[in-house]
Parts: sequence; C-alpha cells; structure tokens
Amino acid sequence: MSASTIVTRFAPSPTGFLHIGGARTALFNWLFARHHGGKYLLRIEDTDKARSTPEAIEAILDGLSWLDITGDGEPHFQSQFEARHAEVAHQLIERGAAYRCYLTQEELARRREEAQTQKKPFRITSEWRDCTDAPSPDAPFVVRLKAPREGETVIEDLVQGRVVVQNAELDDFVLLRSDGTPTYMLAVVVDDHDMGVTHVIRGDDHLNNAFRQLVIIRAMGWPEPTYGHIPLIHGADGAKLSKRHGALGVDAYRDEMGILPEALFNYLLRLGWGHGDDEIISREQAVEWFDIDHVGKSPSRFDTKKLENLNGHYIRHAEDSRLAVLVAARRGGLEAEELALLEQAMPELKARAKDLNELSANADFLFVSRPLQLDEKAAALLDGDARALLAKLHATLSSVSEWTHDGTESVVKALAEAENLKLGKLAQPLRAALTGRATSPGIFDVLVLLGQDESLARIGDQLDPSTVMLHLKERN
Repeated sequence: MSASTIVTRFAPSPTGFLHIGGARTALFNWLFARHHGGKYLLRIEDTDKARSTPEAIEAILDGLSWLDITGDGEPHFQSQFEARHAEVAHQLIERGAAYRCYLTQEELARRREEAQTQKKPFRITSEWRDCTDAPSPDAPFVVRLKAPREGETVIEDLVQGRVVVQNAELDDFVLLRSDGTPTYMLAVVVDDHDMGVTHVIRGDDHLNNAFRQLVIIRAMGWPEPTYGHIPLIHGADGAKLSKRHGALGVDAYRDEMGILPEALFNYLLRLGWGHGDDEIISREQAVEWFDIDHVGKSPSRFDTKKLENLNGHYIRHAEDSRLAVLVAARRGGLEAEELALLEQAMPELKARAKDLNELSANADFLFVSRPLQLDEKAAALLDGDARALLAKLHATLSSVSEWTHDGTESVVKALAEAENLKLGKLAQPLRAALTGRATSPGIFDVLVLLGQDESLARIGDQLDPSTVMLHLKERN
C-alpha cells in the first residue's frame, strides 16, 4: 500500500453522545491512518434532521478532542451535500442502474403484510424496475437502485476475511425519498468517494450494508474501498453492550467515572486488538504497532475492573501538577494556596487511587473544616484507651521543633517504645483524629501536609481540654 493513498474516516450520527464503541472505531481508523502516514477524516452524518442535535455534535467533537483523535481538517457535515447526493442518484438513473418507483405506501404495506402472512422475507419487486413511463406527470416517486439478481458479490474483508453474498438476496433499496432527500445508503457511498476514502473501517453491523453499497460504487465506476468490519463490543456477560451494562458515553467515563484519556485510549486499543502480551501501550507505540491483521474476529468483552486498574496505572504515572488541576476542578475549584497543597500531597494521594473520584476523596482531609466528622470506622478507632494515647501524642508532638516526616516519625516511635506499644496502636487513632477516616496516606506525610498547628488542633478536638492541659504539664 502506498502511504499517500491511505484515507480513513469516522462517520458518527449525532443523535446522542459519543458511544464507547464509536470511540473505538474512531481510534482504529485514526491509528490505521497514522501508521501508514495517511489521512483520518471526520464526517458528521447529520441527515436525520429530526434526531440530529447541536448538543450531540458538540458531545462527539468534545469526546474525540478529549481522546486526542480529532480528524485531519474540518469535519465534513453530510447534510451540506444533499444536492450532490441527489445528483448521483439521477446519474444512476441515466446509467440504467436505478429507476423511479411509483409504488405507493399503501401498496408496499399490503405486500409487506402478504409476505408476513406467508412467512417469507419481504423484498421489493417493483413493476417500475424496467418501466420508464410515469403513471401521471406529477405522480410522487422514489429512486430505487436496480440491484443485480444473478451471480454473487464478494468482499475480501481485512477483518472478516472472504465474505460472499448471493445477489438474489439484495433488494432494490431506496436512494432518494419521495421528497428528494437522499437515504443513508446513498449519502455514505457518495461522501466516501468524494472524500477520497480508501479504507472503510467500521463495526461489523455494517457488513451487510457493504454489499449494497458496492452495487452503487460499481454502477458509478468508482474505485472500490477496502473494507474492515470490526466485531462489536459486548458486556462482561457476553451480551451486546447496552445501557444496562453501565455508562456508554465517553463523557461519562471522563466526568462520572474519573477516567484519564490515556487510560481509555489504551483500554480501547486493547479491546479487540493486541500486540503480544503488551498491556500498557503508549500512543507512539500504538501508531507504530497497529495493524488490522491483529484485530480479532470475535466480539470483545468490556471489563470495567480492567479499565479501572489500567486507569490506576496512568494516575500513578501522571504529573502531580496535572492531577492537582483535574482534582481541583472536581472539587469546584481551589484557591492558589490550596492547589499548591494538593500538588504537594499528590505523590501520596495518587498511590492508592484508581480514578479521579477516589483521588479527590483521598484529598478530603486536606480541606475539611474543624471539628472533623469521623466516619464509622474512624470513630471506632477512638474507643477505649485511644483518647488517652492521643493526649500523650498531642503533648509529644507539641514539642517537635522540626516538623518534618523524619522529625515527627522519630518522636512518635519513641513514644510507642516508651509505652511498650506497636506503632500501629498510636498511628491508628492518630489517623482517625487527623483525617476522620481509618485509611489515609502515610500518617507522617499527613502530619507534614497539615502542618503542626492544624495537626495539633485536630488532635485536640478529639480530647477533653483538661486532659490536654494535664499531659502538656507532664511533658513540661
């Protein structure tokens, strides 16, 4: 293949969000074009005026931009080329490859009902196929393709292999409706040709369409594209991915689930394609390695846990400043001083987070107001003699001159030895008092991040004031 000839396209219909399956199709087209040094184009198939919305178009463009798989050049809006589509339909009539069909809706409905009664597949057999005379000058008509009735059509599909359909199974489908507007089947073929698309890579639910579209292409004498029909994504239960399997829009993975774009990029890449045992694959490696040959023929299963684990990897390797900005946005914004504190805490916070939601929750202790509301597990850690130990910790930490990780650790460990306790016996109630939770980053990192005054104040909130004063006097 000559690199200069490769042109792929992603052609979503803007009737909703960018579906996760559509995002993978876009990714495969983008990678194939990039791998071969070709072009990747975006076409918005907005001919369904009743269902296409500006909001949906914006959601698609936003999702592709977030994943950084935008098209080369401006998007092609299909609705702007209806006159061109109609022109081709009339050229097909002139070539004897299409015809004006004057069958009424009532006649079609009756024939469809008869086929159902006889339990036969319904295919249009129009008496207007070989007739050029109209029933009246102003009679409404549709333009139908004159599909071949003998022989077979063969597609050498990059993914599915050799696929053969008997032409007798093809029907005379509509190219132009009675109002003169083009159908999807015609518009797709014309746009692909006019955009110079050489490789049509899409879901295998379009495989049957390819045979019908080839009839148009051959009738016009146009170059035939190379097809690659990718199996659809299924849920973990093996059923076709649907709303009941959870969030399906790219925006939901970003906004609601807190997934990083590089994690979703990597996960979608591995969903139906592989490069040996490699799981973590960068964009650069993906462009270098991607080929259609290693796209599987069987449906892949979407595994949310695997995505979350992959996301955790990318969070741990992301820049602290970037994560701080992302978390701050999820918290409704932070002051400059708070943002700096969040970035300082990020090395510890990100070590145990699988998504941005967890990362934000892990940072809660930095910004909560006193007195802290303890969760159930934290409150349990302050039962028994825990508060007495906290009072001793308060007195000990009050005397620390160098408020550092090592400085606080040394005095707390010394107190544990003096009390003949394991370090955890002190660390657990200390964590509860400082964060309001039973889990947190390393306790000495928490002390440093909060600072001496705030740490002592939070410990003090969990003590009887007279007890604090007693232990301070003992210490002095």
